Amino acid sequence: MSDAYSVIYSPEAIDDLREIYSYIAFTLLVPETAEKQVNRIRKEVRSLDFMPSRYSLVEWEPWKSMGMHKVPVDNFVIYYTVDDDSRTVTVIRIFYSGRNITKRACGEDNHGLQ
Repeated sequence: MSDAYSVIYSPEAIDDLREIYSYIAFTLLVPETAEKQVNRIRKEVRSLDFMPSRYSLVEWEPWKSMGMHKVPVDNFVIYYTVDDDSRTVTVIRIFYSGRNITKRACGEDNHGLQ
């Protein structure tokens, strides 16, 4: 499909997926649930290849000014940017929605986005 965007994961987002799997599989001791959860997140990420701007922008700075979008999946939130010129979606982070996401995201280096 020529209108499709390429979807890539930042190294941090890959680490986030690994941490989600590890926590559910090894701390909560439900590896089947861990696999299903990661698969649901990955399925939603794959869907971002079509109309990736359909989800809302975050409402806090500095990520709002960077054009950061968010999409919820169960108890997690996927944060990503869209580059229409290169037709690329970059998944920046995947956080548990119960965390103080604003504090965590703003306390980090924004992963080279500024």
